[in-house]
Amino acid sequence: MKPSLRGTARALPATALGAALLLSAAGPAPAAPASLPSADGKGQQLPGMPSALGTDAGDDACTPASTSKAKKQDWSRQRLDLDRLHRHSTGAGVTVALVDTGVVTDATGLRDRVTAQGAAAVDCVGHGTFLAGLIAGSGGATPGLAGVAPSAKVLALRGTDERGQADAGLVAEAVRAATEAGADVIVVGVALPRRDAELTRAVADALGEGAVVVAAATPDPPTRGATDDVPARTYWPAGEPGVLSVADMLPDGSRPDNALPTSGVDLAAPGAGVVSGGPRGAGHYLGGGASVAAAYAAGAAAVVRATHPDDSPAAVVRRLTATAYPADIPQLDPYAAVTTVLGDARAVLPAGDGSRQVTLRDTAAADRATGRAALFVLLGGAGVLSVLWAVFALPRARARGWRPAGPKETGTPDGA
Repeated sequence: MKPSLRGTARALPATALGAALLLSAAGPAPAAPASLPSADGKGQQLPGMPSALGTDAGDDACTPASTSKAKKQDWSRQRLDLDRLHRHSTGAGVTVALVDTGVVTDATGLRDRVTAQGAAAVDCVGHGTFLAGLIAGSGGATPGLAGVAPSAKVLALRGTDERGQADAGLVAEAVRAATEAGADVIVVGVALPRRDAELTRAVADALGEGAVVVAAATPDPPTRGATDDVPARTYWPAGEPGVLSVADMLPDGSRPDNALPTSGVDLAAPGAGVVSGGPRGAGHYLGGGASVAAAYAAGAAAVVRATHPDDSPAAVVRRLTATAYPADIPQLDPYAAVTTVLGDARAVLPAGDGSRQVTLRDTAAADRATGRAALFVLLGGAGVLSVLWAVFALPRARARGWRPAGPKETGTPDGA
């Protein structure tokens, strides 16, 4: 059963907090750059990537091209240990269907990786292109900013209107198109406040056809403070049975203070101060929210499917959750998901930073091991008794000429 959790916040450095507040802003991308927190404490100045654009009359501007480039790998890729992961798997042979605002197929770092259906080839918002870079981007001139599965293919599908407003009918249609195309992984970057019967059927069909379905646990909040009094609720399709529901987390593992509260979260993944490209130009943006976290989880599902092609969707989800870093919401660890041998009582989950080791035990394997141990104890005890009998009983029997022991020898009183 999925745990019921409410997003909580912890204190952040000023630069990290400033970045997080700009990540999911509704409306055009902010002109003022946001600051990217880095390991050495020196921020990188990048514009924020919105998840949707303003809908005011006459406001038809698309997200402008970024003129800034990240100079180093961001915290999220370091946290996911992507450099080491890529020595084991890059997602080759796997197709990830991305349901969001669309993807520009020839965007920097995505050339020859993306196929778009219909209107999905146009991405005015830029959010879908940003997510595609996290899933399968090459990083362009900055290889350290590659996606989780840089050898995977992306099938872009539109689940919103041109301004990024989600629509249940469009999402259901996109999920069906992804299923018909034979996508191995389907990730939905938008989250709907009400369950839709057609979307429910589309998700069930996708799971039935063998796709791993990943979804953002919540919508990306438009502004800080707007979620202070919002009660916890389930969003869709993340709430559908069999769907991997993913929430966003900060570098310290907590959820952002403006994250919408929800229940039934399966995984947390980096979702603040994350760097990726956009639909225009070669510059970079900062992005965040549950949609970003879901994109990272979808990339992880792709590398798992490439490494374990015979695993069912349920087995892939189990692998991602069982190998996650233990926390209130388990934290995605794609390297462990790819390299851990599940079902082996001695399987060790290697940490990305080498600071932890978690032993995973399959219940049936543990039961078999317990049975074998009990048998060894019984056999060992019988062996000890045999040795004692040989040491004490054999010399006495030999002294009697192998005759049965008499009353004195047995310790029985005469006449008894």
